[in-house]
Parts: sequence; structure tokens; C-alpha cells
Amino acid sequence: MLEFMDYVQHAFYNASHWNIENSYSQLTATARELLEFETPRGLRLNLSSLSSPNFATSYAIGSVGLVDGALSYLYTSLPLHATSQSGDIDLHDVIRGYRQIQELRRQEESWTWEEWQGGKRIDKRDTLFYGRLYLPASHLEALYLRRISPTQQLRMSAVSNSQLRNGGTILALHQYDVGKYSAETLYSTDGGLIGVRGLYNFGPDPRKEIREPPRTEDRFYGRFSAGAEMYYGSLNKSGGVSFGGRFATLPAHKGVPLTATLTLNPLMGNLSTTYAVKAGKNLALCSKFDFNVYSYESDLMLGCELWRMKAKVQRVRERSMAAKLEWRLDEPEKVPIPEPEEVAGVLKARVDQNWKIRLLWEGRVKELLFTLGSSIDMKRSDQPIRAIGLEIQYSS
Repeated sequence: MLEFMDYVQHAFYNASHWNIENSYSQLTATARELLEFETPRGLRLNLSSLSSPNFATSYAIGSVGLVDGALSYLYTSLPLHATSQSGDIDLHDVIRGYRQIQELRRQEESWTWEEWQGGKRIDKRDTLFYGRLYLPASHLEALYLRRISPTQQLRMSAVSNSQLRNGGTILALHQYDVGKYSAETLYSTDGGLIGVRGLYNFGPDPRKEIREPPRTEDRFYGRFSAGAEMYYGSLNKSGGVSFGGRFATLPAHKGVPLTATLTLNPLMGNLSTTYAVKAGKNLALCSKFDFNVYSYESDLMLGCELWRMKAKVQRVRERSMAAKLEWRLDEPEKVPIPEPEEVAGVLKARVDQNWKIRLLWEGRVKELLFTLGSSIDMKRSDQPIRAIGLEIQYSS
């Protein structure tokens, strides 16, 4: 389940009309959410608040070995009006599961961001600041995010930790997205890493005014995307490259939604494939197969998620006939009226070829969001349950 600060950051992306999915780094996001989820360890409590549309705070305390905690603060120049009460937040927004790829949308023109007053430009660019301090280790994380234009964004993150080389690291990332394709350049002080990556979407170009309607007779209506990344460490004189492709059905697809990806790292000899399908209204299945051509080693992982839904019930007042005749109100009767279903929780499970199992149950109880998880190793007959944990979140 997303932490509250991650939820607020996603609200910033949505409010500033930035498409997170249109990036090479998000090529296998669906498989990661279904298979590579983390299970909590011990007991952890998070208290958060969106005290104003521009400022959010979060406090966390955990009990894994020694008692630890974290303080988080977030400021955004763009007012956010997202639901912040944990009792009202749509669980689809905080529980990450199968991702339905959306149609590409046309980016705004640069002139639409201009604001003029007295012949001078007074418009400002949306900015987000975020910081987290871990206690008692005094480990610090920081994030600076700035929208430069409708198609450009600058992201800088920093970590201060005495255990890291030089006491910390800084990562700068420039993102450029026009819908049809996206490109990113990055630089990290850790090893002097320089990199570039990009993603190209085949099919219609959202920048064109005329768009053909989807052909409903097509067996598979979706989008194929292909991309690559290259990076080089100037200090350790080493580099890398990878290629990847993804096919995903779009919302207008009449059949079963599915997502398939293929990634290749030729220098390391790694080949990875994933396949995810929304087998039912509330059920998603996913598989991942990794193979190394140099060592002939392979890994297989299977996972699923099952959403539990419940019907909303609205209570209404009804006056008795006697009260109507006497022109008065009486004690109202509670009459249930069925409404669309809402999420009650989701069960996630994954197993690999070594019979290591992860189970996760996420949901809501009253005003609290909870995540209950366990890690199981079936080959350890003496102690198969390796870890179990519970995380509770409350926000206002």
C-alpha cells in the first residue's frame, strides 16, 4: 500500500497533468506491483495529515528490533484538493495492482501556461519539496520536483547517510514527454553515473488533431511500446544497456485486459518476460520468467491479486403514514438502498520456483488503512514463517 506521502505525490502528478506511465522506467510497472511487493515486518504505525492544500506531514514509528521512526514534510506550490481522510480515500488510489494503460493524451501548449500582468509575465512553475528524516539513525532523504513546461519536468533526489560513499548521493533526472515518445537524461554522483533512456509508442500520435476511433472488430485493441536505456559510470569505467518492449490493451478493448513485456540486457545476458492478465472483474494473474544465456540459470515467479468488494448502503428517512397525517416527523426507519460496490480489501500472493511465498492483505477498518503480510519459506520445514508484520495508516 502506498504511503500517504507517495499518495500526495501522485496527486501532484495528476493535478499537473503529468503521465507517469509514459516512461521506460515504468515499462514493467504492472508486473512489479503484482509480484515484487514488500511485506511489512513487525508493527508500524503512520500518522499523516494534509493540513492545507499546499502542506502535508507524516510521522511513522516502527518496532523491528530497536524502535525506529521517521518524520516527513511535503510542500507544493500547486494546491492539491485530493481526498486526505483515510476513511474516505478510494483504495484503488493507494493499493497498487494491475495497471490499465490509458490512451495517450495531447500535452498542453506552452502558451497556455503564460500569465501576463501589466505587460510582464508573472506565471510560476509548479514545484514540490519533500523531506524525510529517519530516527534514530539520522538518515535523511530529500526530493525536489519542478514542472518546467507542459512537456518537461526536473526531478532531483538526495540521500544523506554516513554508510554511503562520500556520505550521500544526489540523482538528477530531466524528463521530456510529448505523448508519442518520452526521453529522460540522468546524472548521479554515485560513481559519476550518466544515463539516457527513452520510450516510443507505436500507433496514433496524440499531437494530431484528427484521431481515428478504435476499431471494435479488432481482436486486440492496444498499444505497443518499445524503449531502451544506456548508462555509463565515469568513475568505475563501466556501462550498461537494456532494451524492452510492452504490449498492453487499452480501455476500449472488448476482451480480457492484458499486459506483456520483454526486456533484454545483452551485456549481462539477462532476458526477462512478464505476462499479466485481468482474468476477472476482481482477479488479476501475473507470471515472470528470467533467463541468463551465460549461466543458463532461470527464475520463475507466479502471482495473483483478488479484490474483495462490498456494496455501499445508504440510509434514508421515511415518514410513517400517521406522521404524515399529523404533519410531523417521526423516528426515521433505516432503509438500505443498494449502490455501486466499493473496495473492502485486496489479497496478494506470489510464489517463486524456490517455494518462497509472500502473502499480503490490504484494506480498511473504520478510519484506518492496514497492511498485513507474511513471508513463508516452504523449504524451511522447521520454521517456514520467516516474517510477519502489520502496518497501520491514519490520515486526516
